[in-house]
Amino acid sequence: MAYDTSGRESMDYDVVIVGGGPAGLSAAIRLMQLASEAEQELSVVVIEKGSEIGAHILSGVVMDPIAMNELFPDWKARGAPMEQEVTHDSYKWLGPKGSLELNWLPFPPLMSNHGKYTGSLANVTRWLGEQAEAMGVEIYPGFAASEITYREDGSVKGVVAGVMGLSREGQEKADFQPGMELNGKYVIISEGARGSLAKEIISRFDLDKDREPQKYGIGLKELWQVPDEVFKPGLIQHTFGWPIQDKDGQGGGFLYHFGDNYVSVGYVVHLNYKNPYLSPYQEFQRYKHHPDIARYLEGGKRVAYGARAITEGGLQSVPHLAFPGGVIAGCSAGFVNVPRIKGSHNAMKTGMLAAEEIFKAMGAGREGDILEEYQLAYENSWVYDDLNKVRNVKPLMSKLGVFGGAALGNLDMWLTTIFGGWSPFGTLKHGKTDAASLKPAKDCKKIDYPKPDGVLSFDKLTNVAFTATYHEEDQPVHLKVLDEQLQRQSEYEVYGGPSHLYCPAGVYEWVEDGQGDVRFQINAQNCIHCKTCDIKDPNQNIRWTTPEGSGGPNYPNM
Repeated sequence: MAYDTSGRESMDYDVVIVGGGPAGLSAAIRLMQLASEAEQELSVVVIEKGSEIGAHILSGVVMDPIAMNELFPDWKARGAPMEQEVTHDSYKWLGPKGSLELNWLPFPPLMSNHGKYTGSLANVTRWLGEQAEAMGVEIYPGFAASEITYREDGSVKGVVAGVMGLSREGQEKADFQPGMELNGKYVIISEGARGSLAKEIISRFDLDKDREPQKYGIGLKELWQVPDEVFKPGLIQHTFGWPIQDKDGQGGGFLYHFGDNYVSVGYVVHLNYKNPYLSPYQEFQRYKHHPDIARYLEGGKRVAYGARAITEGGLQSVPHLAFPGGVIAGCSAGFVNVPRIKGSHNAMKTGMLAAEEIFKAMGAGREGDILEEYQLAYENSWVYDDLNKVRNVKPLMSKLGVFGGAALGNLDMWLTTIFGGWSPFGTLKHGKTDAASLKPAKDCKKIDYPKPDGVLSFDKLTNVAFTATYHEEDQPVHLKVLDEQLQRQSEYEVYGGPSHLYCPAGVYEWVEDGQGDVRFQINAQNCIHCKTCDIKDPNQNIRWTTPEGSGGPNYPNM
């Protein structure tokens, strides 16, 4: 897409951070802490594509405070919104009507949630943004980083952010802005799972060489406000089994009580599922009708909805973290501990590690080189240890199913904990991408999903309204189909058109044209930036790119 960049300005900083999530903000804060301790001036900028800090943040969340304790030992006195400590921790195996309590099983200590906190990661992120700004960090929400810039030697120089005012056809409108080049001595990429710039950098610098493919899940969540009689502050409940078992897929649900009678209810579907007729959104809606879930929603009302991809590859899928001119931090690299269902603590810590190594390098007069010290710092950190202990759980579940894989994985976690990371399995491989796991439609059974009742379950487009999603409609479609013919011949004719099922926001449709044919329709204005299409399309023929800044969801208390 060609447009006039002659009026583009540039600004130089010490450090440019892409993504205002827990990793990026923790990096910014740690940089300013170090500068203050050394009595030095430092220029740090954070750019965030959401309309405000926290607008695109979605998580369960049960947060391990280990990184927050390091970043702000006095976080409670500072008023961090992590007020609800876990008081009751429940694991259950669900059947269609009943459940089996699993808390009697000998889980390793790392699986305990006592001493952890539940609430809203979006609000924690907003609070981190306030702390960063108070320290002098420049934060620009509503600025989407759409392009990487490079120095003559090929190292990353910075990013282009804030391109706005292009029409759907790519023509300049009256309010056109060519964007701004933000250049840094180092650039931190912390966009979250499946970041578009991280994808480019990983590919350009071959950072995933000798690594296993990254694996993903899609997490779907609703926030409910419930009556006093069903509200149990501090209760968290994780479930496995129904409704997804026996559908060539795996997943599990969660239910957390916190705050002003809020209940976070959600479901995670692993995106290596095989049946193209499976709908993660519909599985989530069915899930809420189970008696063990419905009883905590009775008499309540849904107040928000959202969905987001989650990295699940673990230790063996983390790419090399340093590249010429910068580093990758947080979920752009994939630090989620899958059995613990936690990643924000690791995201924060990797941002802090990046800050510390960048500050040392700049102090030595370096810039634009490869910070191998950051890679080593990660490998010697508790983040690496956290992932190392659970590295075989995801592959075992993929091979043996949730029940068998979790049982053997539980034993493996005990062994890696007792023996300092040693496992009789070594380090198992994932083998293939989530896109490659789909079977052709002819080899699978269709799944009949019940209609939503409008009380516990809702249709997709009604729920999208509860994401507060907005995009300027007259802008280039940010979901790029690389080969329209391939989409028809393969995604539709071979796989049955799963895009309208895996998308949790009604973006994709195969629409009859009235003449016995179909066309692929993209409702880009519905996109909630979950990135599932970029991950699950069987031919990797859909590419997610950044829309104009401020577009997408505006999540409250999520």
